[in-house]
Parts: sequence; structure tokens; C-alpha cells
Amino acid sequence: MLAIRTVGRKLCSDKRGATAIEYGLICALIAVAAIGGMSSLGGGANGMWGRLDNKIAGSMN
Repeated sequence: MLAIRTVGRKLCSDKRGATAIEYGLICALIAVAAIGGMSSLGGGANGMWGRLDNKIAGSMN
């Protein structure tokens, strides 16, 4: 019984797991924001390259 109490106290006082989870959540939020930003900018960049391609193709004809 004493061993179970000792292990229980160590687990309750160990905060490293909670910190790792918090860092993981922060990293996940940053990734979601980056993906959202890249996808919204991706359409604009795609349109820009498409217009440039059309101008180059038109000037070659």
C-alpha cells in the first residue's frame, strides 16, 4: 500500500506531461493557422502565376 501511495504522489506532482500536452496544443494551433494562411494565399499566387503564364504564351504567338 505504501508503494502505491508513493507512486501516486510522484505522478500527481509530476507536471512534465501536462507541459508537453500544452506545447503540443500550441504547436497544433500554429500549424492550423499556417495551413489556413497558406491555403488562402495559395489561390492568389496561383492566379498570379496563371496570368503570367498567359501573358508569356500570348507574347510568344
